Amino acid sequence: MKSQKKYQRTFSFELFPPKTDTGMEKLKACVTNLQRLHPLYFSVTYGAGGSTQERTFETVDWLRQAGVGTAPHLSCVGSSRDQVKHILTRYIDNGIDRIVALRGDMPSGMGEVGDFPHANDLVAFIRTETGDRFWIAVAAYPEFHPQAPDAATDLKNFKRKIEAGANEAITQYFYSADAYFHFVDDCESMGLDVPVVPGIMPILNFTQLARFSDACGAEIPRWIRRRMQGFGDDTKSIRAFGIDVVTEMCQRLLEQGAPGLHFYTMNQSEAVEQIWTSLRLSEN
Repeated sequence: MKSQKKYQRTFSFELFPPKTDTGMEKLKACVTNLQRLHPLYFSVTYGAGGSTQERTFETVDWLRQAGVGTAPHLSCVGSSRDQVKHILTRYIDNGIDRIVALRGDMPSGMGEVGDFPHANDLVAFIRTETGDRFWIAVAAYPEFHPQAPDAATDLKNFKRKIEAGANEAITQYFYSADAYFHFVDDCESMGLDVPVVPGIMPILNFTQLARFSDACGAEIPRWIRRRMQGFGDDTKSIRAFGIDVVTEMCQRLLEQGAPGLHFYTMNQSEAVEQIWTSLRLSEN
């Protein structure tokens, strides 16, 4: 963890572009609440194959007009160089200086991978086209990408993204701090020295979380699963237990030198605010 302790702590929140006017009002309320915590930025997701492209643009435009620090996701699978270049130009014109560069998932029915088979190809293209105009974050997987054949291959893939020009990494969410610590140790052994910011997913709905986790390869420790299952339909107890578990993990991460936290908010602020208050981050 030595490499991480030298970086200034940053805190950020992830949003997803809403599909309806009601969803947009919910997002705006979430941003208003979380903006009081003075995050460095809000990131905005980008659907597989650009499936939410216009809604992502609308959300990013609103954030920028509201004077909020913004880091749009840009996934490259299925995209051409011209399409990505157009998006980069749009973001430069809007004063965006951060991008979360991802490969993304291939949507069902899409037959062509596009000009960027891997995220490192996208990072290299952004650097070629725009130089140092953007601070580029990429994804990291402390419990390893579900499509990677083995841990060593996944680490090599991550190294390629950093060597292509990424400035930092944001991890997939996890509930084992040790997985993060070991991942950072592996990065250091490969000579990688960039901030690796833990991605934090508050536990709001266990059934939904289990479905997400099974799909993306994030491990929910057995003891947490069993406790959650024992609560049955008692959503109040599930949320209270979840907040305690995540808060304790965040405390350990920060104490050991993690360079901040990136919260996956699901466009809801309450749980994040509770964790933030329990960690006394506003006092630091």
